[in-house]
Amino acid sequence: MINDIKKDAEERMKKSLDSLGIHFNKIRTGRAHPSILDGISVSYYGNQTPLNQVGNVTVEDARTLVINPWEKSLVPEIEKAIMKSDLGLNPSTTGGVIRVPMPALTEETRKGFIKQARNEAETARVSVRNIRRDALAQVKDLLKEKQISEDDEHKAGDDIQKLTNKYIEQVDKKLAEKETDLMEI
Repeated sequence: MINDIKKDAEERMKKSLDSLGIHFNKIRTGRAHPSILDGISVSYYGNQTPLNQVGNVTVEDARTLVINPWEKSLVPEIEKAIMKSDLGLNPSTTGGVIRVPMPALTEETRKGFIKQARNEAETARVSVRNIRRDALAQVKDLLKEKQISEDDEHKAGDDIQKLTNKYIEQVDKKLAEKETDLMEI
C-alpha cells in the first residue's frame, strides 16, 4: 500500500517535471529551435491543427527556422498563426517556404524571459509539494484505519520527503540551465 502511494507520487512528480520542460521550450532563447513553435495551431479545413502536423519545421541556421507546409494553400494561414502568437516572430515567405528569423534578445527581453522561467519553476515546485501533501494524507489515512503502524508512517513520510527534495532539486537544476541559456549572447 505504502509503495503504491510512493510510486504514484513519484509518477506525478515526474509529470510535473516533464510539464516544466514543455513550458521552458516555449520560452525562446536567441537560438532557433523547432519546439518554439509547438504551441501554434493553424486553421486547416476548419479545424485548429498543430503547426508541426501541417508542415515540416526545421532549423536552417542558429537563428532561422524553416517551415515547409505540405500544402501551398496553408502558407498564408501559417504566417497569420505565427504573427498572432505572442512569440514576437515575423515570418517571411519565399515561394512555398516560410522562414522565421529569431530576433536577437535585448537585455530587457532576457530579463522578462528569466522572470517567466522562474514563475514556471515555482509553479512546478508548488505542484511537487501538493503531490507530497496528498501522499502524506493518504499515509495518514492508512494509519487512522490501523492498516499500518506509526513507524511505517514515519518511514513513509521520510521517503516521500526525500522524493520531494529530489524533484525540487531537479526543478532548480532545470531553471539554472534555462537561465544560463537565456543569458548567453
